[in-house]
Amino acid sequence: MRRIATIGVYGFTAESFVDKLTDEGVSLLLDLRQRCGVRGPEYSWANSARLQALLAAADIGYRHVKELAPTTELRQLQYREDDRQGVGKRNRIALAPEYAERYTREILDPFDLGALVDELPSTTALLCVERDPEACHRSLVAARLRAEHGLPVTDLRQG
Repeated sequence: MRRIATIGVYGFTAESFVDKLTDEGVSLLLDLRQRCGVRGPEYSWANSARLQALLAAADIGYRHVKELAPTTELRQLQYREDDRQGVGKRNRIALAPEYAERYTREILDPFDLGALVDELPSTTALLCVERDPEACHRSLVAARLRAEHGLPVTDLRQG
């Protein structure tokens, strides 16, 4: 049976990230970021080319699914809400309701998740940067995969 994991970049080192995926039996990582990079040297391992090399060395496939990434406009909407609440992106614990509603309507609803599911191996991880899935659009994708395709979802966290 297929299953879905979600994972963020924040909180992991390159080694702990790959170890977590390997321990969970992940064979494919779907990168849901618009830009496949992370600012700052601490997470440079998560920039696309380096991440793909790490995954290849661990025999984990990689696919960028840009169609499921939030648009720049949506990200800016979330950043404004973060600013209003006085939280930084790395400390966010929830998505703004307007962001979640618009992401679902503008990005998730038009996307053919069924076709994607048909191509998935037994264990696939959805990747973005936020540590907590509740603070990231990957939780919306995972919830849809659970609700409409009956896929069990596990959120992978550091520690």
